[in-house]
Amino acid sequence: MLPLRVASIALLATLSTLLHCLPLFAVALVKAVLPFERVRLACNPWLTGIAESWIAVNSAMMAHLTRTRFHAEGGADLHVDGHYLVLANHQSWVDILVLQRVFNGRIPLLRFFLKRQLFWVPVLGLAWWALDFPFMRRSTRAEIARRPELAGRDMAATRRACAKFRAIPVAVMNFVEGTRYTSAKHAAQGSPYAHLLKPKSGGVAFVLEAMGDGLQSILDVTIVYPGGVPTLLDLFADRVPAVRVAVRQRPIPQELLGGGYESDRAYRVRFQAWMNALWADKDADVARLLGDAARAAPHAA
Repeated sequence: MLPLRVASIALLATLSTLLHCLPLFAVALVKAVLPFERVRLACNPWLTGIAESWIAVNSAMMAHLTRTRFHAEGGADLHVDGHYLVLANHQSWVDILVLQRVFNGRIPLLRFFLKRQLFWVPVLGLAWWALDFPFMRRSTRAEIARRPELAGRDMAATRRACAKFRAIPVAVMNFVEGTRYTSAKHAAQGSPYAHLLKPKSGGVAFVLEAMGDGLQSILDVTIVYPGGVPTLLDLFADRVPAVRVAVRQRPIPQELLGGGYESDRAYRVRFQAWMNALWADKDADVARLLGDAARAAPHAA
């Protein structure tokens, strides 16, 4: 029975992907072949509408084909035509589906900064490209030491992406830890947080530097899985008993706008201190959400 359930959901997800990606690619082709500003702006609502329909179908499958209890709090005063920077902890590929379920139709389409290698994911890589998701090289310190010209490449890519985002309502998404949480990574880092990896502030700083005055607020999102961190297979197999999400809308600190993260060490230290404080609050939110789930479990049983 379990293999049939997984195969059925996977088949429905694949069909939904193909049905949405075909028109998505057609509109993207028009946008690429006729790279005029007026054409690009006319294509954007079509691309966004197709993507939001795709997300809505995925969310409906998640709601009706699994018994996962979904609890979200906060984020009452949101606008579909707003401009947001969304920050979240990261544990699983399921996080993306959770974020899309929470925010689809409530804020602009979430756009992620992706590793360049993800462009080659079949079908999805092209879909992300069509939707103007920025692909980043993310050079390591060792690579930059060997080739110093790589140092400004990610910042340049961020500026190009943010220049496009200024013309449309947007929600720029950043998984601040830079990788998915595991106990091994937590131990290797010596993370000071009980439930999180150390935050990396560079990506957030680059976005604020490029379009800080064009953003209205930060959406600080905390995701927990009380039954343990799931895989996509766990979700399809109905092995995710509950998901809890907390959304805090935070003002963008004005003192952090207009700085030079790469060139100004004092600014970089201030920025990291702000990010560390935000992450300490998030660590407390994780503990609170897990406690709430534990108290609610006897009633749900």
